[in-house]
Amino acid sequence: MCELFGYIGTKKKKLTGDLEEFFSHSKNQPDGWGIAKFDDEELDIEKEPIAAFKSKRVKGIIDNGVESSVMLAHIRLATIGYDEYENSHPFWGFDSTGRMWTLIHNGTIFDGDVLSPFLYCQRGSTDSERLFLYILKQINDETDKKEAPLNQEERFQVINNVIKELSPNNKLNLIIYDGEQMYVHSNCRNTLFMREDDEGITFSTNPLSKGMWKLHPFTMLAAYKDGKRVMIGESHDNEYIPDEMSIRALYLAYAGL
Repeated sequence: MCELFGYIGTKKKKLTGDLEEFFSHSKNQPDGWGIAKFDDEELDIEKEPIAAFKSKRVKGIIDNGVESSVMLAHIRLATIGYDEYENSHPFWGFDSTGRMWTLIHNGTIFDGDVLSPFLYCQRGSTDSERLFLYILKQINDETDKKEAPLNQEERFQVINNVIKELSPNNKLNLIIYDGEQMYVHSNCRNTLFMREDDEGITFSTNPLSKGMWKLHPFTMLAAYKDGKRVMIGESHDNEYIPDEMSIRALYLAYAGL
């Protein structure tokens, strides 16, 4: 499976050690890596469709040290979509008000007909990108209805509704950042952890070596801002249980075999 890493805090924090350990896991997730830093209203995204442990760019990032107040990182094990730049996470784009959204996803969409229209406008070929485009469309549709930008609670509700809609039969471990709030969700048991300290909150698919880690709230969306949880939804109770036969069947279907 892919792995996710996220951090949101009150100020810049040194994340070099966490990222070095996180990217070392890419020996088991060799199909791409990506990192997004959000500081001073500027976005810095780098990604490649190669294993992070083989990347000179990743080595340079680690050697130079990493500091950020908000960060997302991803290492990819491909199920749908080839090893291409367009298929590496994060995915990012703007809603109709100019707000920038960024998503990383660890999972597979087995049952998601509402995502099919985005096959014809996505840049890559992953179900994760289609999920991202669907979320943007829901944000834009609700903005059009309101005829004004959505506030924090309204944006949370849109994301929560999408997750409730798509969580049955699908694995939706994801982290989304909208420039103000970080949305975090997991519906696959024991596959997303969090660590809290005075500076902020770190999220990781697998616990990293430093600090006290605990499981993230399960089957419910939570939103974080300035290093604190600000909202949490009710559980949708749609646990995803890994099924290797379903994954293989989906992979063969997309491979045309």
